[in-house]
Amino acid sequence: MKVSFREFNAFDLWIWLELASVPSRMEQQYIEELFDSWFYLGKLGGFNAENFQVQDNGVDTSYMQYDTEVADQTLMSVMHNMSDFEYKGTWARCWFDLGTSDLIALDILINALIQVNKDLLDIKQIIFGGENAEWPINLEMQSSFE
Repeated sequence: MKVSFREFNAFDLWIWLELASVPSRMEQQYIEELFDSWFYLGKLGGFNAENFQVQDNGVDTSYMQYDTEVADQTLMSVMHNMSDFEYKGTWARCWFDLGTSDLIALDILINALIQVNKDLLDIKQIIFGGENAEWPINLEMQSSFE
């Protein structure tokens, strides 16, 4: 699976997936549930790199003291909006406003898509940002997401 980035605007981001074949309804469901789950975690502030206490602690987390005051003092880090998924042939796309969520969210999404590619469906590539010459963005439709 190829991963590439084009013009990137976290507040106005199209994510494009190219699959090896036209996705079945079940394959579409896998894609949509993954992205919905990812978005909901982001909407709830899950991608806040400022509060990585467990990760920063290291491998041994036995009896670790988690400081909720530190968590409360971090800046809000939430995603704002997501469009419905669209499909055209072997392509799928979705628009996001990543808001103030940290970019670790993209690493987590890529890791999940790599596993989906290994286990469930053949993803040729994922593209973050920009436009797809094979499937132009309808600017009128895009403004309705914002």
